[in-house]
Amino acid sequence: MQLPAIPKKFPTLASFNRLPKKHKITVVGASAGAAVVLAVTGLQATAGAGAATAADAPTGHSVTAGQHLKQPVALTGTKTDLTTHKAAPQHKPAAKPKTLAAKAPAAKKAAAEHTKAKAASRSAKRAPVHHVAKAHVAKAHVAKAAVTKHYANNLDGWIRESLDIMHSKGIPGTYEGIHRNVMRESSGNPQAINLWDVNAQNGIPSKGLLQVINPTFRSYHVAGTSWDIYNPVANITAACNYAADKYGSMDNVNSAY
Repeated sequence: MQLPAIPKKFPTLASFNRLPKKHKITVVGASAGAAVVLAVTGLQATAGAGAATAADAPTGHSVTAGQHLKQPVALTGTKTDLTTHKAAPQHKPAAKPKTLAAKAPAAKKAAAEHTKAKAASRSAKRAPVHHVAKAHVAKAHVAKAAVTKHYANNLDGWIRESLDIMHSKGIPGTYEGIHRNVMRESSGNPQAINLWDVNAQNGIPSKGLLQVINPTFRSYHVAGTSWDIYNPVANITAACNYAADKYGSMDNVNSAY
């Protein structure tokens, strides 16, 4: 198709308005022809580009003129969003829970400690009360033994000390029975001695608070007391031991014995 020639220069609006009507029609026709030429030239250029693109397209895909080939996005490496072409965030795998094998030692140790605590609690509950009572009694005896009892150095103190020893040895007697016989035999003098009775005539005079002869004192001496026959506590204790053997108790003696 032969196209009209495109004018090299178009008149300005003021010049166009001064042109006669015939000339105005000619200018308008030339402008329209130029527009058609530009449009056809653009279509040809587009068709040429489309043909070149179609020639480069892979076999089996037809491409028409004016269409643009959309190249597929290669899916390699990370996950890709086809719309935004942004790499999708990678999610770290959740931490695996501890296996039963890893938990087993701790659980076993806790169970063992729990069992041990229960056993100790049961043992404490089963502990007999009388053992505790015995322990208290033993402590009381120790405390009593640790306390030293003091006695007056007179007839009252001698009798009381002798009574404590007698009771610890199981020898019977009372304060009244001892005091009564002491006053009759020696009037409370621990150094008293009889040099005129039959014992004195036989060479074994009676001595001390309860007037005991040496053979009797040695036979009925009580362990823990002095071996001195004139010792008031030793004399009373030996005499009461003899009276308990012969008369049942010093309380039963009311005369020479």
